[in-house]
Amino acid sequence: MISQKSIEEVLETAQVEEVVSDYLTLKRRGVNMIGLCPFHSEKTPSFTVSPSKNIYKCFGCGRAGGSVQFLMEHDNLSFVEAIRLLAKKYNIQLEETFSSTKSKEEIEKLESLYIINEFAQKYYRDQLNTDFGKSVAMGYFTQRGFRQETIDAFGLGFAPDQKDGLVLLAKQKGYKLDKLKEAGLLNQYERDFFRNRVMFSLYSISGRVIGFAGRTLGADPKAPKYINTPETELYNKRKFLYGLHLSKENIRKSKECIIVEGYTDVITLYQNGIRNVVAASGTSLTDGQVRLIKRYSENVKMIFDGDPAGLKAALRAVDIVLEQGLNVEIVALPEGEDPDGYLKSVGTEAFRKYIEEEAEDFILFKTKHLLQEVGDNPIMKAQVIKDIVSSIAVVPELLKRTLYVQSCAQITQMDESVLLQELKTAIATRLKKKKHLPSSQIPSQTTRRNAPLQKSDKDVDYFQEKALLALLVKFPDKIYLPDEEITVFQYILESIHDVKHTIKEPLFNKILQHCYEILESDQIPSQEYFLNHPDPDIQRFSIDCSITPYRYSDNWSEKFQIYMHSQKAPEDNFVKETLRTVLRFKLKKIEHLIQQNQATIRQSEANPEALERIPRLLKLHKVLLEQRKIISDKLGQIVLS
Repeated sequence: MISQKSIEEVLETAQVEEVVSDYLTLKRRGVNMIGLCPFHSEKTPSFTVSPSKNIYKCFGCGRAGGSVQFLMEHDNLSFVEAIRLLAKKYNIQLEETFSSTKSKEEIEKLESLYIINEFAQKYYRDQLNTDFGKSVAMGYFTQRGFRQETIDAFGLGFAPDQKDGLVLLAKQKGYKLDKLKEAGLLNQYERDFFRNRVMFSLYSISGRVIGFAGRTLGADPKAPKYINTPETELYNKRKFLYGLHLSKENIRKSKECIIVEGYTDVITLYQNGIRNVVAASGTSLTDGQVRLIKRYSENVKMIFDGDPAGLKAALRAVDIVLEQGLNVEIVALPEGEDPDGYLKSVGTEAFRKYIEEEAEDFILFKTKHLLQEVGDNPIMKAQVIKDIVSSIAVVPELLKRTLYVQSCAQITQMDESVLLQELKTAIATRLKKKKHLPSSQIPSQTTRRNAPLQKSDKDVDYFQEKALLALLVKFPDKIYLPDEEITVFQYILESIHDVKHTIKEPLFNKILQHCYEILESDQIPSQEYFLNHPDPDIQRFSIDCSITPYRYSDNWSEKFQIYMHSQKAPEDNFVKETLRTVLRFKLKKIEHLIQQNQATIRQSEANPEALERIPRLLKLHKVLLEQRKIISDKLGQIVLS
């Protein structure tokens, strides 16, 4: 049995566009990719892959899911077989368990580590309020220019120069020391791992604390400037990017990820409005980190310190980013500068302008800097050109490789045909080294097919209900009312509570009931929760709502009474759409109640025994008309009584 931790690692690593591309040709169309569906015969592509959401959807046959579901469907594999195949593709070592309860135990173990880290973070934060913490640690942060809201947002703190400050408090609170050791908070002598250091919290993509980095405040030249939490069940530095939990949405919206070298670089840029920024965590850029970036953008801008070490770091990182098919630009800061210090010296706008104007394509950057080092030496120049061509060879797309060769030929004044021949040699060398997956896989069992959802007649009620549920699964954790920190999920469920029983579609009822159960447990789910939901019907509905080949036509509002009043993308317009969709839904339900009440009044008038009910029914009718008018006024409509 594969451990839950390994399954989650595979699901997190596997990129659906890479898996699908092994089986069919995909072409870029906007933010998505399309191809001919492998599950049914078609001449016009309807199979759509969304790299940002890590899902696929065929608008011809209805098949949908992620990397695992694709392999299960295409190769007729079981879930376990699909996981094993993906693990082999991405070189992931799977952990095996032999107990049916092991997965539950692992989940509980991980949760206990999260709790320990949250405890430690509070301890480090509280130390900022001590006399020593205020004078030393807060002095350091103030010198850096960090505001209080920034300190809070990034979970900054201070580890005092005590060997057992955290240990003693943990014992007092009833925490087990072995758990603190597992979390990397204690050394081999069961003493505090971090001492006399300002602390930087390390967060998972979902925003939970997984570890810490500490910067020394001491004068000992032998002490490392930074130390990080050792590798734990939660923290793997090769698959972690500092600041990603805060910057991921900004990266997606700006369609660009800025990579810097240090924690303080990230914090300073973020505080000054440049919020699509991340940094590696005590390591050179890795494949795992680049895959994280690729989820949110295909464009990378790497900013490096203006010194020889910074330039070498930039050159080392280029091939790793190129190999994942990303577009790379490199910015070298003036000599002796780093992003943190340079932004403070020139200001935000000048910094923005500099990184835009000085950004160089990797070919231009690598050629210019490497050729400067070798001068007129022909042997060394030839080696530099081979090095540049080897970088081009890792680019997966033929068109990009061709354009890069043309650019390289112009810069180096080399014959393009010579470079192309060198490129072929470099690619052949890479292919020999590359490990291939087995060409055949033996299926062991048939899996459940994604049958189309059963829908009721598509009347106005159906589409209004679908629009309402779509908002719930697409934007659940988006903030609807910032002042009260009310999410879209909370606002919708609380707004329709009195008319939720009027939902007619069975699937929508199931989703709505599940949402209310989540709300009652004081949880706010994410879109990813619904996209990967274990219930196939809920998952399929969520995918259907999240990826579509259509745009709203001019007749949509009139026909179905769902109003898209802005040309903005739904991701940018969810607040207005939430309000209007809820109001439309409630208005339609009130109109149904008015019609039902009027029918009851007519029946009562024809029945002498029911005449006494008429005053109460008329009073109800008046109340319903008043409610209809209030909602209509908010929607800007005129309703005739």
